[in-house]
Amino acid sequence: MANILAVGIATLDIINTVELYPTEDDEVRALSQRQTRGGNATNTLAVLSQLGHECTWAGVLINEPDAKLIQQDLDSFNIDSSACTVLNSGKMPTSYISLSKETGSRTIVHHRDCPEFSFSDFKNIDLQQFDWIHFEGRNVDETLAMFKWLKQHHPDLPYSLEVEKPRENIESLFEFPQFIMFSQQYALAKGYKTASALLQSLPTTISATCTWGERGAGAKNNATIIHNPAYSPEHIIDTLGAGDTFNAGLISALLQKKTLKQALTEACQLAGQKCGQLGFANLINK
Repeated sequence: MANILAVGIATLDIINTVELYPTEDDEVRALSQRQTRGGNATNTLAVLSQLGHECTWAGVLINEPDAKLIQQDLDSFNIDSSACTVLNSGKMPTSYISLSKETGSRTIVHHRDCPEFSFSDFKNIDLQQFDWIHFEGRNVDETLAMFKWLKQHHPDLPYSLEVEKPRENIESLFEFPQFIMFSQQYALAKGYKTASALLQSLPTTISATCTWGERGAGAKNNATIIHNPAYSPEHIIDTLGAGDTFNAGLISALLQKKTLKQALTEACQLAGQKCGQLGFANLINK
């Protein structure tokens, strides 16, 4: 299988499962609470590792107690964190998540006192060992410097970009990656009502997908746009990380030289499987 690097964040997720999402000023009791590692890039790696790939995370770790839980979870998925920057001050990003038992939806309040992974750290990584790099669409200026570095020094190394949120100037990144993964959240924020509408707006040179929850996902290669339905589990238990799981399935299939239609189908199936279970452990071959 492939050797994959992901650039992004890891978080401490504090997840409260509630019977149903509360209205404003409600006081509700959590049915359960758990703490685990989160973060889009590391979630994607946790799935890719289970798909048989060698995985490395490049991000920021802070030498404080929460990082120990994060590191333990990374170790459990055999994710190499040696490319990370380690700091002695600050706090690991923390996400406070309300998970609705009624619908499986997740609502997130995020706090961070942690710098982003920098271009100066990225260019010190030996990239020749990797077959693919996956980037979270954040920290736009530094990520743009990373993309320009890749174009100049590693023109044959493929990489992908996840675009989850409409961050300022994030469109400046779009011309560089071999593949872009858009979210419904980004599309709606930009005024698009369907995945196809967003994909049709892109230049023909951009290959991309756009997920749309229970409506499935679309994909574009050149001027061709295809769609795949969602694969819903019998019971929706936990949608947290479904998009990250979709991205992992897509990357894995593309690395295996499967067609875009095959890759889209496998990514949708894997994301649906994730929605039917709590967390990421033991996701494959159920």
